[in-house]
Amino acid sequence: MLEVARSELILGGQRSGKSRRAELIARQWLDASPDHKAVMIATAQPWDDEMRERITRHQRDRAERVPGMTTVEEPREPAQAITRAGDAQTLIVVDCLTLWLTNWLMPAEYPDLHMQKETVALYPRVQAAMLLEAIQGSPGPMVLVGNEIGLGVIPMGRETRDFVDALGRLNQEVAQACERVTFMAAGLPLTLKGQP
Repeated sequence: MLEVARSELILGGQRSGKSRRAELIARQWLDASPDHKAVMIATAQPWDDEMRERITRHQRDRAERVPGMTTVEEPREPAQAITRAGDAQTLIVVDCLTLWLTNWLMPAEYPDLHMQKETVALYPRVQAAMLLEAIQGSPGPMVLVGNEIGLGVIPMGRETRDFVDALGRLNQEVAQACERVTFMAAGLPLTLKGQP
């Protein structure tokens, strides 16, 4: 049985088990008391057919694995969603920070927009600060999920490198704000900060 931290950041690569761990924590939270609630704040946007299918599959699988967890779709303003949903009896899962940052820096509704230096300079500092404040001020437990994409080769293209840098900064800031940080690889958790 996992001990629920006041706040936990779960990082890892694609298909590393990040979301499954977050769902397991939510399931255990719900099972611990009939007064407990769980809310998923989802940041994905259905910008193409494949993504729509992926979102539908995730919703269906999540409903089977964590019945009783409600979902709030919030691709750009998770801090406000956290504030609206938060109370001492509600565990909040934000999945995922990487897509949230993508929605700000490379919005799908502007497919011809290439991330320029000016865009990176305008990295959503206000929204990131609001997110950190919401994490620290949440009255109930919180689990945040994000990708660690900086472990591979240096990507080609300035825009991609700039995005990797921006995500690395965001992950560091959120890790500092969270009580526990877990790194997932091959479905296995490695505790980087706090008690496992």
